[in-house]
Amino acid sequence: MTDRVYPKTTTNGVLTIILAAAVTAIILYLIYNPHRPSFTVSSLKVTTLNLTTTNIHLNVTAKNPNKNIIYFYNPITVSVLTSKNGILIGEGAFPQFVHGKKNTTFLRTAIMRTQDLDVNDSTSTNAKLKSELTNKNGVGIVIKMDTKVKVKLASMKTPKIGIRVTCQGIKVIAPSGKVTTTTASTADTKCKVDVRVKIWRWTF
Repeated sequence: MTDRVYPKTTTNGVLTIILAAAVTAIILYLIYNPHRPSFTVSSLKVTTLNLTTTNIHLNVTAKNPNKNIIYFYNPITVSVLTSKNGILIGEGAFPQFVHGKKNTTFLRTAIMRTQDLDVNDSTSTNAKLKSELTNKNGVGIVIKMDTKVKVKLASMKTPKIGIRVTCQGIKVIAPSGKVTTTTASTADTKCKVDVRVKIWRWTF
Protein backbone atom coordinates (compact mmCIF):
# COMPACT_ATOMS: atom_id res chain seq x y z
CA MET A 1 0.00 0.00 0.00
CA THR A 2 1.48 3.34 -1.09
CA ASP A 3 1.05 6.69 0.63
CA ARG A 4 -1.16 9.18 -1.13
CA VAL A 5 0.79 12.09 -2.60
CA TYR A 6 -0.99 15.43 -2.81
CA PRO A 7 -0.17 17.75 -5.70
CA LYS A 8 2.06 20.66 -4.76
CA THR A 9 -0.43 23.08 -6.35
CA THR A 10 -3.13 22.02 -3.84
CA THR A 11 -0.77 22.42 -0.89
CA ASN A 12 0.40 25.80 -2.13
CA GLY A 13 -3.20 26.90 -2.62
CA VAL A 14 -4.14 26.03 0.97
CA LEU A 15 -1.08 27.84 2.32
CA THR A 16 -1.93 30.90 0.22
CA ILE A 17 -5.48 31.00 1.61
CA ILE A 18 -4.23 30.67 5.21
CA LEU A 19 -1.63 33.39 4.66
CA ALA A 20 -4.18 35.71 3.04
CA ALA A 21 -6.60 35.20 5.93
CA ALA A 22 -3.86 35.95 8.46
CA VAL A 23 -2.81 39.11 6.61
CA THR A 24 -6.44 40.24 6.37
CA ALA A 25 -6.94 39.68 10.09
CA ILE A 26 -3.83 41.71 10.91
CA ILE A 27 -4.90 44.56 8.62
CA LEU A 28 -8.40 44.66 10.13
CA TYR A 29 -6.92 44.65 13.63
CA LEU A 30 -4.64 47.57 12.80
CA ILE A 31 -7.49 49.53 11.17
CA TYR A 32 -10.19 48.96 13.76
CA ASN A 33 -8.03 48.41 16.88
CA PRO A 34 -10.74 46.33 18.62
CA HIS A 35 -11.20 46.38 22.38
CA ARG A 36 -12.99 43.81 24.52
CA PRO A 37 -16.34 44.83 25.98
CA SER A 38 -16.29 45.73 29.67
CA PHE A 39 -18.67 44.74 32.46
CA THR A 40 -19.15 46.37 35.86
CA VAL A 41 -21.40 45.52 38.79
CA SER A 42 -23.39 48.73 39.25
CA SER A 43 -25.69 47.56 42.05
CA LEU A 44 -26.22 44.49 44.23
CA LYS A 45 -28.95 44.30 46.87
CA VAL A 46 -29.63 41.35 49.16
CA THR A 47 -33.11 40.64 50.52
CA THR A 48 -32.52 37.04 51.64
CA LEU A 49 -29.30 35.12 52.21
CA ASN A 50 -29.18 32.05 54.43
CA LEU A 51 -28.47 28.33 54.22
CA THR A 52 -31.69 27.51 52.37
CA THR A 53 -32.72 30.64 50.46
CA THR A 54 -31.05 33.31 48.36
CA ASN A 55 -32.66 36.41 46.84
CA ILE A 56 -30.28 38.98 45.38
CA HIS A 57 -31.03 41.79 42.91
CA LEU A 58 -28.10 42.31 40.55
CA ASN A 59 -27.51 45.17 38.11
CA VAL A 60 -24.63 45.00 35.62
CA THR A 61 -23.45 47.64 33.15
CA ALA A 62 -22.00 46.39 29.85
CA LYS A 63 -20.02 48.78 27.66
CA ASN A 64 -18.90 48.37 24.06
CA PRO A 65 -16.02 50.85 23.54
CA ASN A 66 -15.66 50.10 19.82
CA LYS A 67 -17.00 52.42 17.12
CA ASN A 68 -16.90 49.77 14.35
CA ILE A 69 -17.79 46.54 16.15
CA ILE A 70 -21.14 45.04 17.19
CA TYR A 71 -21.53 42.15 19.65
CA PHE A 72 -24.42 39.68 19.53
CA TYR A 73 -24.87 37.96 22.91
CA ASN A 74 -26.70 34.73 23.64
CA PRO A 75 -28.60 34.58 26.96
CA ILE A 76 -26.09 34.98 29.82
CA THR A 77 -26.14 32.55 32.75
CA VAL A 78 -25.12 34.08 36.07
CA SER A 79 -23.69 32.13 39.02
CA VAL A 80 -22.87 33.60 42.43
CA LEU A 81 -20.40 31.72 44.62
CA THR A 82 -18.64 32.40 47.89
CA SER A 83 -15.10 33.58 47.20
CA LYS A 84 -13.55 31.67 50.10
CA ASN A 85 -14.86 28.15 49.43
CA GLY A 86 -16.51 28.44 46.00
CA ILE A 87 -19.95 27.40 47.30
CA LEU A 88 -22.80 28.15 44.88
CA ILE A 89 -25.37 30.38 46.61
CA GLY A 90 -27.58 31.45 43.70
CA GLU A 91 -28.18 31.60 39.96
CA GLY A 92 -29.87 33.89 37.47
CA ALA A 93 -29.76 34.95 33.80
CA PHE A 94 -29.68 37.96 31.51
CA PRO A 95 -31.60 37.82 28.19
CA GLN A 96 -29.83 37.85 24.85
CA PHE A 97 -29.07 41.30 23.45
CA VAL A 98 -27.25 43.16 20.70
CA HIS A 99 -24.41 45.38 21.89
CA GLY A 100 -24.23 48.23 19.38
CA LYS A 101 -21.28 50.46 18.54
CA LYS A 102 -20.13 52.71 21.42
CA ASN A 103 -23.11 51.45 23.38
CA THR A 104 -23.83 51.07 27.10
CA THR A 105 -26.41 48.45 28.10
CA PHE A 106 -27.90 48.01 31.57
CA LEU A 107 -28.71 44.44 32.62
CA ARG A 108 -30.88 43.32 35.56
CA THR A 109 -31.61 39.94 37.06
CA ALA A 110 -32.68 38.24 40.28
CA ILE A 111 -30.21 35.76 41.74
CA MET A 112 -32.22 33.07 43.49
CA ARG A 113 -31.82 29.69 45.12
CA THR A 114 -34.08 27.58 47.30
CA GLN A 115 -32.95 24.23 48.67
CA ASP A 116 -34.10 21.88 51.39
CA LEU A 117 -31.26 21.63 53.87
CA ASP A 118 -31.05 20.60 57.46
CA VAL A 119 -29.66 23.77 59.04
CA ASN A 120 -28.25 21.64 61.85
CA ASP A 121 -26.42 19.34 59.46
CA SER A 122 -22.69 19.54 60.16
CA THR A 123 -21.49 18.35 56.74
CA SER A 124 -18.47 20.21 55.41
CA THR A 125 -20.38 22.31 52.85
CA ASN A 126 -23.08 23.39 55.29
CA ALA A 127 -20.56 24.13 58.01
CA LYS A 128 -18.40 26.23 55.67
CA LEU A 129 -21.38 28.18 54.31
CA LYS A 130 -22.79 28.79 57.80
CA SER A 131 -19.40 30.05 58.95
CA GLU A 132 -19.21 32.49 56.05
CA LEU A 133 -22.79 33.75 56.46
CA THR A 134 -22.28 34.51 60.15
CA ASN A 135 -19.10 36.51 59.57
CA LYS A 136 -19.69 40.03 60.89
CA ASN A 137 -17.51 41.47 58.14
CA GLY A 138 -19.73 40.00 55.43
CA VAL A 139 -19.45 37.25 52.82
CA GLY A 140 -17.03 37.61 49.94
CA ILE A 141 -18.67 36.57 46.67
CA VAL A 142 -17.64 35.93 43.08
CA ILE A 143 -20.01 36.50 40.15
CA LYS A 144 -19.50 34.39 37.02
CA MET A 145 -21.33 35.17 33.79
CA ASP A 146 -21.14 32.69 30.90
CA THR A 147 -22.41 33.14 27.37
CA LYS A 148 -21.57 32.90 23.67
CA VAL A 149 -21.06 35.96 21.53
CA LYS A 150 -20.81 36.66 17.82
CA VAL A 151 -18.80 39.65 16.61
CA LYS A 152 -19.60 41.80 13.56
CA LEU A 153 -16.72 43.84 12.21
CA ALA A 154 -17.48 45.76 9.02
CA SER A 155 -19.16 43.19 6.75
CA MET A 156 -17.66 40.16 8.53
CA LYS A 157 -19.24 38.07 11.28
CA THR A 158 -17.35 35.60 13.42
CA PRO A 159 -18.72 32.25 14.61
CA LYS A 160 -20.09 32.30 18.17
CA ILE A 161 -17.38 31.97 20.78
CA GLY A 162 -17.72 31.32 24.50
CA ILE A 163 -16.77 34.00 27.01
CA ARG A 164 -16.78 34.16 30.80
CA VAL A 165 -16.97 37.36 32.82
CA THR A 166 -15.67 37.00 36.39
CA CYS A 167 -16.34 39.76 38.92
CA GLN A 168 -14.53 39.77 42.26
CA GLY A 169 -14.03 42.10 45.22
CA ILE A 170 -17.64 42.11 46.46
CA LYS A 171 -18.79 41.60 50.03
CA VAL A 172 -22.40 41.15 51.05
CA ILE A 173 -24.07 41.07 54.46
CA ALA A 174 -27.17 38.96 55.06
CA PRO A 175 -30.17 40.99 56.29
CA SER A 176 -31.22 40.31 59.85
CA GLY A 177 -33.64 41.66 62.45
CA LYS A 178 -35.42 44.81 61.27
CA VAL A 179 -33.03 45.18 58.33
CA THR A 180 -34.84 43.73 55.32
CA THR A 181 -32.38 44.69 52.57
CA THR A 182 -28.64 45.24 52.49
CA THR A 183 -26.64 46.88 49.70
CA ALA A 184 -23.20 45.61 48.81
CA SER A 185 -20.31 47.96 48.19
CA THR A 186 -19.19 47.55 44.57
CA ALA A 187 -16.50 50.25 44.50
CA ASP A 188 -13.65 47.73 44.58
CA THR A 189 -15.26 45.25 42.19
CA LYS A 190 -13.18 44.16 39.22
CA CYS A 191 -14.61 42.21 36.27
CA LYS A 192 -12.43 40.27 33.84
CA VAL A 193 -13.54 39.02 30.41
CA ASP A 194 -12.00 35.74 29.22
CA VAL A 195 -12.51 33.85 25.96
CA ARG A 196 -13.38 30.20 26.60
CA VAL A 197 -12.27 27.75 23.91
CA LYS A 198 -13.52 24.18 24.08
CA ILE A 199 -11.29 21.45 22.67
CA TRP A 200 -12.80 18.01 22.96
CA ARG A 201 -13.75 17.64 26.63
CA TRP A 202 -11.62 20.46 27.99
CA THR A 203 -12.53 24.13 28.23
CA PHE A 204 -9.74 26.73 28.42
